Amino acid sequence: MFNNGFHPEASSLARRMVGVFDGFEYVVTNSASCAAMVREKFPDLFSQDSPDAEAARALAAKTFEFIEFLDRVLALKPEDLGIPWQGVATYHPSCHLRSLGSDPCPSYLAGVDGLDIRPMDKASDCCGFGGTFALKYPKISSTMVREKLASIERTGADFLISNDAGCSLSLLGACHRRGLPIRTLSYAEILAEGLGLLAPDEAQA
Repeated sequence: MFNNGFHPEASSLARRMVGVFDGFEYVVTNSASCAAMVREKFPDLFSQDSPDAEAARALAAKTFEFIEFLDRVLALKPEDLGIPWQGVATYHPSCHLRSLGSDPCPSYLAGVDGLDIRPMDKASDCCGFGGTFALKYPKISSTMVREKLASIERTGADFLISNDAGCSLSLLGACHRRGLPIRTLSYAEILAEGLGLLAPDEAQA
């Protein structure tokens, strides 16, 4: 709604979300784009001197992307987690995760025992999804995702790690269309599988 200019409708949803999470010390999401929306856009949906804006700013201040939370709030070092996870993977840093500040994911991935990370040659390039961008400009979006997929293929990785659902959806679809047996997953799924909290088939579902 926000991306398409329906700000009154977006503010109504934002007001409801503020109420849902009122009383919690932290709000953690496994989607960088969701975290960015709450932190960067929610406070601007209301008159700045209104109680709604104050509540939105409070929610924004306590909202974190999952890896951000591990790094900045819990102050966990990658090696402290002791995660065993076998696989050859490459990492896609989503645009929204980078917009939140420094991206701690590469250091956390480096701390996973058994994980072979192979950097992409165009790691910082956008995957082309961009929410409604992919719907408004499908030809541009499809070209961008094809270029990104070629970069992924050149790594020879079997797994693609991304911490944004939109990016993962776009890139997984591109892999399916090319017939590439590449599995997409997030760092949270690697953590859960490594700790025995989630079986690989459950994550894939």
